[in-house]
Amino acid sequence: MTRVTFYLLKSQDAQQRFSVAARLAAKAFGQGHRVYLHAPDENTARSLDELLWTFRPSGFIPHALAGEPGAEQIAVGWGDDPGQHDDLLINLDFSIPRFFSRFHRVAEVVSRDEASASALRDSYRFYRDRGYPLDTHEL
Repeated sequence: MTRVTFYLLKSQDAQQRFSVAARLAAKAFGQGHRVYLHAPDENTARSLDELLWTFRPSGFIPHALAGEPGAEQIAVGWGDDPGQHDDLLINLDFSIPRFFSRFHRVAEVVSRDEASASALRDSYRFYRDRGYPLDTHEL
């Protein structure tokens, strides 16, 4: 069964969510996991793609936009097709993707701004009411 972890940021800056997602992806990659970062739209996915190129000056994280060459380990996508990924889903959309349950783990990254907090409450209830194992980490 899919395990869901909520990462609660102290910051109200919604952009912090992307930096935390990049760190989570890097850590998971370092542990041998395959990662799919799910963005709400193409523009956000492209911004995440750019962030993954630049956020860590000391090392490279191999990634690509979903469906492109190089997306085998870490893919950044949007929409309803995570390709062959099924290990770790880092969800940066405010809604739960339809395909979440095919993943072993889901990471929900939530800042303290109102839109993110509201989505957190809805997502938490959704997962809890369906019996998914839940964890919470405050960052």
